[in-house]
Amino acid sequence: MTELLVPSRRKQLGRRAQLLAGASVSYNAIEAVVAITAGTVSGSVALVGFGLDSIVEVASGLIILWQFRHPLPETRERRALRLIALSFFGLALYVSVESIRSLVSGSTPDASSVGIGLAIASLVVMPLLSVAQRRTGKALGSDAVVADGTQTLLCTYLSAVLLVGLVLNATLGWSWADPIAGLVIAAVALREGIQAWQGKGCCAPNQQTTCNDGCC
Repeated sequence: MTELLVPSRRKQLGRRAQLLAGASVSYNAIEAVVAITAGTVSGSVALVGFGLDSIVEVASGLIILWQFRHPLPETRERRALRLIALSFFGLALYVSVESIRSLVSGSTPDASSVGIGLAIASLVVMPLLSVAQRRTGKALGSDAVVADGTQTLLCTYLSAVLLVGLVLNATLGWSWADPIAGLVIAAVALREGIQAWQGKGCCAPNQQTTCNDGCC
């Protein structure tokens, strides 16, 4: 069972959750601009999709900031989870459609050194941020913060998919590798969205107040 949190500790963890969400928003905003620009120039569906995923990450981080601006963030837990679930569904839908379209059209984008560098940077940054977010969310008993960390982890997977796809396309001309892996990522995103929407475990043992939104 999760240890009961004293108000000062809960407040400290809440501030940490906001700082991590702010860091995620800042990084992903830059990542989105770079990825969409590079993807448009090279004609890479994967890069543009990766950039749009970064926009979803920005939305997720803003949702967490919105939640913890409230004096009792627990009362916004259910709504935050629903909003994050919708962002997961949007991501799954987009990646699925674009992956299938890429497979059917057989399009081959130009090689993008900028995209490869961006994917490598994300593979370094995103796992560290995801671990911090998930640990903070579990300590708080907040599934919304954990879901935000999970979405950051999905961005790590997408970074790996993007890197493999760009490298294989640049070296071997295997343009089909990225959309196939993208469909796997879409399935994972769909599963996470369903779990967030259902609010599994949204009333954690360390929660000391009564929610008024049906979560508890």
